[in-house]
Amino acid sequence: MFALPLLLLYFLVRGVRNRAYWGSLPQRFGFLPRSYRRTGPGAIWLHAVSVGEVLSSAGFLRRLRAEFPESGLFVSTSTLAGRAIADEKLGSLADGVFYVPVDYVFAVRRVLRALQPSVVLVMETEIWPNLFREVKRTGAGLAVVNGRISDHAYPRYRPLAWFFAAVLPWADRILAQTDDIRARFIALGAPADRVYAAGNFKYDFEARPAPADSPVLALKGNRPLFIAASTMPGAAPEDPDEDDAVIAAWQRVAVRHPDLLLLIAPRRPEMFEVVAGKLAAAGIRFARRTRLSSGADAGDLPLEALLLDTMGELGGLFSAADVVFMGGTLVDRGGHNILEPAFFGKPVIVGTHMENFQAIADEFRAEGACLEIAAPAQLADALERLLDRPDEAAEIGRRALASAEARRGAMSHALNEIRELYRAGIPRYRPAMPWFAMAWALACLWRWGSRRQQARDLARQRKLPVPVIGVGNLTVGGTGKTPCVLYLAALLKARGRSPGILTRGYGRSSPDRELAIAPSAAVSAERSGDEPQIFIRSGLAPVGVGADRFRAGRLLLAEFAPDLLLLDDGFQHLRLARDIDIVLIDALNPLGGGSVVPLGWLREPVEALARAHIVLITRSQFSDLPAAIECLVRRWNPRAPVFRADVEPVAWVEYATGREFPPDRAPFARAGVFCGIGNPPSFRHTLARLGVEPAAWVEFEDHHHYRPGELRRLVAHAREEGAEALVTTEKDVINLCYGCGPLLAPLRLFWLKVRMRIPDESALMRELTRRLE
Repeated sequence: MFALPLLLLYFLVRGVRNRAYWGSLPQRFGFLPRSYRRTGPGAIWLHAVSVGEVLSSAGFLRRLRAEFPESGLFVSTSTLAGRAIADEKLGSLADGVFYVPVDYVFAVRRVLRALQPSVVLVMETEIWPNLFREVKRTGAGLAVVNGRISDHAYPRYRPLAWFFAAVLPWADRILAQTDDIRARFIALGAPADRVYAAGNFKYDFEARPAPADSPVLALKGNRPLFIAASTMPGAAPEDPDEDDAVIAAWQRVAVRHPDLLLLIAPRRPEMFEVVAGKLAAAGIRFARRTRLSSGADAGDLPLEALLLDTMGELGGLFSAADVVFMGGTLVDRGGHNILEPAFFGKPVIVGTHMENFQAIADEFRAEGACLEIAAPAQLADALERLLDRPDEAAEIGRRALASAEARRGAMSHALNEIRELYRAGIPRYRPAMPWFAMAWALACLWRWGSRRQQARDLARQRKLPVPVIGVGNLTVGGTGKTPCVLYLAALLKARGRSPGILTRGYGRSSPDRELAIAPSAAVSAERSGDEPQIFIRSGLAPVGVGADRFRAGRLLLAEFAPDLLLLDDGFQHLRLARDIDIVLIDALNPLGGGSVVPLGWLREPVEALARAHIVLITRSQFSDLPAAIECLVRRWNPRAPVFRADVEPVAWVEYATGREFPPDRAPFARAGVFCGIGNPPSFRHTLARLGVEPAAWVEFEDHHHYRPGELRRLVAHAREEGAEALVTTEKDVINLCYGCGPLLAPLRLFWLKVRMRIPDESALMRELTRRLE
């Protein structure tokens, strides 16, 4: 914290120089948009510091999206230019792009709590102690991908080995580009068994040519094109300026090749104006790309050069080049990536400074896959040589392509490692201070009270004369218990059993302590409770309602004689003995924060999974976490079989008429959505799968009973947002106030009927049958 004043002064200076920097400050201190907030772990956070790393990560991000289609994918950058390119190139792949937080604990924790990543990936060499430590404190996976320590950087890092030795061991994987770089990471303190030579992402570059309607291609026409890519000024006063060298070389070669078009692309945006002045001073007829018309008449412009003053466009234009000079190589800048033109089979001229890409440069030199020059004065001769000898130019380009293609595979290696990290565990994210300290103390009391209550309940446990199958969970809130009970009732009934359902009847107002209700009976929700109403209306089984499930079970047996009972929300109801305990884990939020109430949303610690006979991962189609959840279950319970369950929409039901519509053909164009259920995000995921984007979204607490005034406000809000209908859940429909029809006008109300689907249903039935026999 002692450096905070200096950091603020730095931000002030940057903001004065570039006002756009002010807009980045909230995110740099950890304040992300609310839309980035996750309801549970499972996201992937990729940090790419600037333009080069962003461009290198584009193909990798596509692979991550294909591998983890249900996970939030977020990208952070450090620089303004990197953010602009990330928005342009990665916006369609990522769920959010933001500025990386400063490496202070409070800022890093704020971002981690918002994103709740399961894996954090750092591109190349961004080593921040607080970021690394805080990621690992949550239990998330941490990997350095495409790791690089250049020849220039390594001598500066070695005196700081004590610092790196304290930070690098936090990483679960370090995937270095080469064996030499792997050795450097190990020498700086990284554990050798976690560092791999995995290859360079740049070899997995996806060569995407510029679009056919590009005005740059129209300007080129049939003329030869010389691209001077990523040119830079000198690093020291005695160094040459590459832009000057390129302009001089083009002027000399243009005497014999008057139709040669020059495309010059400065590496840094601040050099655009400088290079424009140099082209004008040299008397060269040129245009700036940002002012070039997109029309087909661009080819008729009498231009000799084009200044590429855009970012992110150069890679595709290599496809049209005849010769490429790669900048940063004639001056002591370490060079830039020559793989992009190589993947288009283009001959590349380079200087002697390729330290940042030493391994690539060595390979290309050894295979004759590039043309190296020692000084700026040799650039004109090299350019003229390749233009005059097209066969030699084509052969160099062919060797470059072959060398690049032979070394692909780094992204596949990285993806395999990340898959293992993602499945290794489920991270836990704690709230901020001071609430954490208070909640921790209260959670300790909860655990103590819960243990005492369970001991008392077990001492007084009673057993009914028929088998009892408990359906419950570890977390407060909805995990799909009601759909699961209905699913099991239908499944068992279809196989000749006569099930009954026991439920507490939360929120009911009835003088009867226990009720036994026939299937499809006309009983009000006030008397039975909202969730029992769903069971009753299904017509599948008689329903016993009461806080004392043993007494309710005896009453149900006396009146309807079921041959087995399904105990709804019964994993913690130890006063009633169960023959089978089925525990549901919500794939969208499996650990409920990882702690018991109020620090998290667990009713009891995770180790209670040891009591489960069967584990069911619900809403599994909405998450990539089921494999990680299985690993968690196995840690505490190696015996219980684990099944996955999906939510399957059945029909849209019109509230006023009861008319049903196919789920894939919504009877409305735009709807406002409201719900009061245990897990609202699961409902939103289901709607998204059906192509329904809410015009308005309003959440209430679980089991909420809707009052007339609330319904009027819901209708007004939905109409303001252009909705023509309202959408909710079956449970919410039950909790609507009496006579609400006129209150909803003129909007029509629909609720979505859903059911549970278990792909491996036959295996589940075999397990139930085995345990019931």
